[in-house]
Amino acid sequence: MSGLIRLDSTWALDHIDAEEINGGMREAALQLQALVDRTGAGSEYTGWLDLPVAPPESVIARLEEVAATLREQSDIVVVCGIGGSYLGARAGVEFLEGMPSHLKTGRLPGILFAGNSLSSWQFRKLLDKLDDRRFSVVVISKSGTTLETAVAFHVLRTELVRQFGTEEAGKRIVAITDSQRGTLHDLARDEELATFDLPRDVGGRYSVLTPVGLLPFAIAGLDIRSLLRGAAEQRAASLDSPAATNDALQYAVARRLLNASGKKIELLASFEPCLHYVGEWWKQLFGESEGKDGKGIFPASAEFTTDLHSLGQFVQEGTRSLFETVVDVTAPADVTFLCDADSPDGLAYLNGRNLSAMNHDARIGTLLAHHDGGVPVLQLTVPDVSESSFGAMVYFFEVACTVTNIRQPRPPGGISSDSDETTSSRQPVP
Repeated sequence: MSGLIRLDSTWALDHIDAEEINGGMREAALQLQALVDRTGAGSEYTGWLDLPVAPPESVIARLEEVAATLREQSDIVVVCGIGGSYLGARAGVEFLEGMPSHLKTGRLPGILFAGNSLSSWQFRKLLDKLDDRRFSVVVISKSGTTLETAVAFHVLRTELVRQFGTEEAGKRIVAITDSQRGTLHDLARDEELATFDLPRDVGGRYSVLTPVGLLPFAIAGLDIRSLLRGAAEQRAASLDSPAATNDALQYAVARRLLNASGKKIELLASFEPCLHYVGEWWKQLFGESEGKDGKGIFPASAEFTTDLHSLGQFVQEGTRSLFETVVDVTAPADVTFLCDADSPDGLAYLNGRNLSAMNHDARIGTLLAHHDGGVPVLQLTVPDVSESSFGAMVYFFEVACTVTNIRQPRPPGGISSDSDETTSSRQPVP
């Protein structure tokens, strides 16, 4: 299993007692078993566990078919959603932008995102980009009534009708929504729109591997089959491996113990800009799952080396209330820095070096400085920038988040959720 996410907690061990780690691992192993057995609280929302291995061939083929149609008829595809109906899709599209894939044939449409704010300035810019352009809309909403998404979809649908007429506009809308009820479900049924179902046992922040993420990925020309294979590989490692070799379990325990030691903020950092929106999705996953009952680790993110010139001072010498989780992409891109010996900028000493080597040195130097300054550092490695690695990363974080926060079984009649996306803080973990 070479495509797995790996954890190195060496630079955090001086903040955690070995006996606490052993006890934490025993407890986490029991909680993982409760998750797999669907006996923990919130077990009615654990459909995400099987997503990498559950989709039938007919669903995957239809996703690819609809994506191909949208690519063919569109210069721009607008993905309209918020929260779990937006962040995972954007994280994957931006992480994998420019990836070679067997699905990438010919010109690809631009993918824009809407329905995630009420900013008039943002929407004005979007409408200007769509003026006299061939565009289509993928609207994602369980209920169809979430304000930001509903407003954006109404405006976009009106613009489609204005530009293309009612009949053609209907061919340019795909709805991903509840299979049985809701405003969007009813509209899609009445107007015979193309639809994909949102699984009722999957919460929005765990929905990346459903059509919520898979359709935008396929529109972007990405290989969704490879993405699911990567998630399936990580699934086997995270659900079946013993505690001693289970990196997702170890990450869950480390962050729980660091929190107990007084570290109330987790800073997810990377030295790769393509991981920016992975951080945004990660913040929602952990923030909504943990931020309950006056508890939880505050999730923050940073993009190094850029943010070293803004947040670096605080991380190294500020309040000792945080720990870092640094995500590193192992496989480098081949970009060599060339510089003449008499170059006036004084960079001749870097001649012939790969930029990835410079980035590596910056990462190690930064983490050493932060560790020496009293910041516990967890390191996660991602094999490469690929569809399979993204799928593995999604599943790794989902397991770790759920195990960190899984609750004891509750009596029948407990809290359930019928809210849209994942905006309701009442939704149980997971």
